[in-house]
Amino acid sequence: MGWFWADSQPKVPVAPHPTSSSAAPPPGCPMHESGSALPAAPKSANPPGDCPMRSTDSPFYVPPKSSTPESPQAPAAPAKASTLSKLNPLNYMFASISQERAPNQTVDLGVDREVSSIPRGDSAGNWEYPSAQQMYNAMLRKGHTDTPQDAVESMVAVHNFLNEGAWDEIVGWERVFAKGLNHGWEKCRRGEENLSFDLAKAEYMGTVDQTTEPRLIRFQGRPQELSPKARIFQALGWVYPSKFETNPPFDRHDWFVQRQTPSGPKEVRYVIDYYSGPPEPNGEPVFYLDIRPALDSPTAAVERLMRWGGDVWWRASGASVREQAHR
Repeated sequence: MGWFWADSQPKVPVAPHPTSSSAAPPPGCPMHESGSALPAAPKSANPPGDCPMRSTDSPFYVPPKSSTPESPQAPAAPAKASTLSKLNPLNYMFASISQERAPNQTVDLGVDREVSSIPRGDSAGNWEYPSAQQMYNAMLRKGHTDTPQDAVESMVAVHNFLNEGAWDEIVGWERVFAKGLNHGWEKCRRGEENLSFDLAKAEYMGTVDQTTEPRLIRFQGRPQELSPKARIFQALGWVYPSKFETNPPFDRHDWFVQRQTPSGPKEVRYVIDYYSGPPEPNGEPVFYLDIRPALDSPTAAVERLMRWGGDVWWRASGASVREQAHR
């Protein structure tokens, strides 16, 4: 999946996708795509986490252009490709995922891929989501042979919906802080309610500065690794179960975003924790996405403090009441 919010803010619920009433999210996120740009190779030869799309059939692989040697060369002995060479550095997964029908498959699955609203950092286009057939093939390769074939289409819809919600939250963070901490504090000091209103108003009026819009460079699923914040909440749930008890997140992603700052592009890592909540009365699932900048720099720590501190100060000082009285 893909997941969002300030360090000390409450987790924001994301409404269930209308087509996901009977679907449950896979153990990890199958949105792991590949691209043509090649950043630094991953440190580990094995793809992290338990995402079903991490297989030798990634749907996002773009084959390199072949080149003809200038002179004939003697044939070399075939060398076995290493695991590391098969990984795509944009998402730490394998190269291609087949669109072919799986053996013993009895339900026809779609092969069309939906284009996301998330711009790629290595090109002018957007990231693409896997097709239902690719997701099913990937889950089979990960050993999930009990996956209901007739539920795969809904699983893809839920997966895409959550990733779109995650990106919207990240864009909100970037629109607040891409122009610097001073601009961020002017937005945050009036509390989260006013901040959300200002962001929605700018979107509706078309006054968003397009030159500062972020792009997604790459992403990494880490479902087996609890983030520090998730560990803290688990500990608090053990000490104060009546207030903090919650199930651990079922997935975690790290999204690497290209921030457009006044001094030039900058890479910012976001941590996304995926939680599941009680279902709706009609049975539709509910998910909570906790998204925030990773504490990789003092600037990221200040940004998270501003979001939390600005909201606390706005409410604790009675500023919201004074503003309503002034109106």
